[in-house]
Amino acid sequence: MRKRTRWGRWILGVLVLAIAGFGLAISHNSACPSPLMVDGENLMQAIHYRCYGPSTVLQLELAPRPGLEDDMLLVRVQAAAVNPLDWHYMRGEPYLMRLDAGMGGPKDARIGVDFSGTVVEVGSRVTRFKPGDEVFGGRRGSFAQYIAVRESGAVVRKPANVSHAEAAAVPVAALTALQALRDQGHLRAGQSVLINGASGGVGTYAVQIAKAMGAQVTGVCSARNLDRVAALGADRVLDYGSVDFTAGDRRYDLIVDTVGNRSIGDVLRVLEPAGVYVIVGAPSNDRWLGPVAKLVAAKARQPFVDQALKFFLADLNANDLGELAELMQSGRMKSVIDQTFPLAQAGAAVAYVEEGHARGKVVITMP
Repeated sequence: MRKRTRWGRWILGVLVLAIAGFGLAISHNSACPSPLMVDGENLMQAIHYRCYGPSTVLQLELAPRPGLEDDMLLVRVQAAAVNPLDWHYMRGEPYLMRLDAGMGGPKDARIGVDFSGTVVEVGSRVTRFKPGDEVFGGRRGSFAQYIAVRESGAVVRKPANVSHAEAAAVPVAALTALQALRDQGHLRAGQSVLINGASGGVGTYAVQIAKAMGAQVTGVCSARNLDRVAALGADRVLDYGSVDFTAGDRRYDLIVDTVGNRSIGDVLRVLEPAGVYVIVGAPSNDRWLGPVAKLVAAKARQPFVDQALKFFLADLNANDLGELAELMQSGRMKSVIDQTFPLAQAGAAVAYVEEGHARGKVVITMP
């Protein structure tokens, strides 16, 4: 019995040391190396980050233009948009994401996803695009003057009635809104949907897309944004500072939550018995799990409730981008842009989004 006890203590000690070692390794921030010096022809300006930390780690550097393969198009970026995912990558938080992004420091120095620009060159196998076409889409490394994207990737033609800044704001945020409403929430005409965080990047698109789908839309936002959300088409707008949407008698078929500032139990009280709660955003003050903590709580709750609790990440694809382009072309959806920053001030743009008070989207313009 004593031998078993000693073995049990030894195994427990090893596990504790292993967990502690993993925790130290995954939370460690390596020192920032000096920027890489490059020279030669075909260079571009790009924002890179070579260590984790605050917005000061985002540095404007010279870099080679991306290479072009046979099935790719080279785009001269005119505008790029900032998403919360950018500052998560910048800080390497939650730490769990470093298993993919890189331990100690990022494996890929590029940053940014959303872009809009003009095709300047195409590979020999490209058939749908030609030089001069104006396009928008999503591809890592968009905080740069040029980006290469596969023809089969998330890229479509930009509507002529939309500016590059407006188009660049669309991909991640509007795709998240579309897929939350259509694919996760199965929203149908005549149903009632509540958008918590209706004045943010995802929320402003969600209000408009839900209206285009024929839903009755309630938007929750701050007092200063009430008129803006109403102008986007919301049938009812609530100031979260004075009205608790979880305390009323009204019930909703679908709740899309871009903020995650209410408990799951509170939200379920105002959701129809067969309703759907789609979690798009959640508080990120937990450095280890971040928004994943809300996902874990939802998964644990799901077996005990009739309503569907869902959490997802947007799928960047050309088909859905094409649907969004049609909405913009017809005037049924527009981008709400809070501020624009030049490429050299990309760090300030990401820091502003990290604060969490952007009204719509933040866009970076290229030199």
